[in-house]
Amino acid sequence: MKLQNKVVVITGATRGIGRAVAEACVGEGAKVIICSRRQEAVSGVIDALAEQGLPLTGIAADVSAPKDLERLLNCAIGVGGRVDVWVNNAGLSGGSWYLHEMSADAVAEIVGVNLTGVLQACRLVIPHFIERGGGVLINLSGKGGRGDPSPYTTTYAATKAAVASLTRSLAKEYRDYRVSIHAVVPGMVATEMLTKAAFSAKLAHRAEMLPYALNAFGVPIDVVARKFVDVIAQEPGRATGKVYSFLSAGRLVRGVALMAYYAATGKMRGGM
Repeated sequence: MKLQNKVVVITGATRGIGRAVAEACVGEGAKVIICSRRQEAVSGVIDALAEQGLPLTGIAADVSAPKDLERLLNCAIGVGGRVDVWVNNAGLSGGSWYLHEMSADAVAEIVGVNLTGVLQACRLVIPHFIERGGGVLINLSGKGGRGDPSPYTTTYAATKAAVASLTRSLAKEYRDYRVSIHAVVPGMVATEMLTKAAFSAKLAHRAEMLPYALNAFGVPIDVVARKFVDVIAQEPGRATGKVYSFLSAGRLVRGVALMAYYAATGKMRGGM
């Protein structure tokens, strides 16, 4: 097994990509510790996977709260004696809105989870990796992560661009240690975060176009999980500062052609 005896922490892992990656890691022999803001969600995943013979542990933790991150790190050390891999997966999309339609609290919550939480986790985990002689740290980037425009998801995209930047900066900052720090851009994945996202009334047409965009560019969640395992399995310190994209060139070309077809046939109005 690729991850035999590795201790892996995955934040926000009770649904979507995080849960799929957790299942894949347990299946490859890792000891996995998950978290979510709701204990009942954590317990539900633990019970469901136990029935499949895939044991893992976890606690309730809000990644935007430093004390919760400390509890999560201590829990993982208590379970596995150490942490080999930490995945900053927890994130909020906020849906599709004009920025002026969003409340100050909504903006602060997205930034708190997607960016501040990642920074605080890195601040805590990197010293642990240095002390024990190495480790792998993976941050989730996403749409807008390259700094490209992402209208109507401006706050989300800004946090993901910042995550890509902090990943590259930290990789250079700690290049003399046996620590690998990477970012992952999984691509469009049909999870609740995307399919159940809220849309402004002014952007209702974007909700109608979402199924077409997913059909064109969507990356199957099992593919994402397998590729994640490969990144997690790497030897610490061999490479650092990479931004992995899980949208293959072939899928991208196919997607562009499909979107052109949808536009030409009138199935889509405007762009995503």
